Amino acid sequence: MELQERLNDVRSRIAAAEREAGRPAGSVQLVAVSKTFEADAIRPAIEAGQRVFGENRVQESQGKWPALKAEHQDIELHLIGPLQSNKAADAVVLFDVIETVDREKIARALAEEMKRQGKTMRLYVQVNTGLEPQKAGIAPEETSAFVALCRYELGLWIEGLMCIPPAEENPGPHFALLAKLAFKCGVGKLSMGMSGDYETAVAFGATSVRVGSAIFGTR
Repeated sequence: MELQERLNDVRSRIAAAEREAGRPAGSVQLVAVSKTFEADAIRPAIEAGQRVFGENRVQESQGKWPALKAEHQDIELHLIGPLQSNKAADAVVLFDVIETVDREKIARALAEEMKRQGKTMRLYVQVNTGLEPQKAGIAPEETSAFVALCRYELGLWIEGLMCIPPAEENPGPHFALLAKLAFKCGVGKLSMGMSGDYETAVAFGATSVRVGSAIFGTR
């Protein structure tokens, strides 16, 4: 399949999952994960109407996205990989949404950079629902307090929560946990679901899904 066919297939599957879950059409945003792909491989997705993309690394993104965003000013770029505090300034310049706020040091660095640059950004708190030691994200039981810190002490716009369930486990319980935490924290957005489980994520209330290989192919 060509990229546009794969993209249309993913869109169709999301629409079907919305209908199956009794959710309004268009209620789930598709974030096309373009990490490791060069600008020339991304352009066909843009030409097919995709405007929301996800990247894992700030430095890699700096090499391709400034030019692409200059060509298409309605593109929305999400950082979906871990952020180091020394890259906060660059991330605030380039990205529109950061989905991986997971510790106070990063939250404070982002707050300082946004104030310095005069920019307000939409942010998500990443939750380590599986408590995996090798994976980024705040512990579920610490989520409410951390969201409150970000909002009320640092003045950050926490739009939602994000998770990456353990690869070997049924993702459903992790998506359900994230939805429960979001309700408790009073946030409306849920970024969950990837190429292998995005339809399940839609059933559990995802408002955005992060799909890479099902669109761009294997890396």
